[in-house]
Amino acid sequence: MAKDLVNMSLLFDLYGGVLTAKQHDFFQYYYEQDLSLAEIAQNEGITRQGVRDAIARAEETLKDMEEKLGLAGRLRTWRTASASCARLAYEISQLNRERYFDSRIEEKTASIIKIMGSCE
Repeated sequence: MAKDLVNMSLLFDLYGGVLTAKQHDFFQYYYEQDLSLAEIAQNEGITRQGVRDAIARAEETLKDMEEKLGLAGRLRTWRTASASCARLAYEISQLNRERYFDSRIEEKTASIIKIMGSCE
């Protein structure tokens, strides 16, 4: 469930703007404010099933957008690659300190590590 929550939140961050106003609101109430379907229904003056249907349509819309555009997948790939680059730069820096200590290498690897850290 937690993985699905994280995935749906990411999709909402990327594609939430395409949802209807009600879908947007219900999605936020349910996923971000952790309100139950019954609580949302009571607050909005509609049935619990109406809330569930709106959230289900919102989820399907977000999944459909991801299937078509793939931004979340690309973002995950980029984050993994970014972390790998930072780790490799750190390893190069360590090797440089142990064997060569070339200040140019140290400067460049420090810059890479700083840049990659700011992208997370």
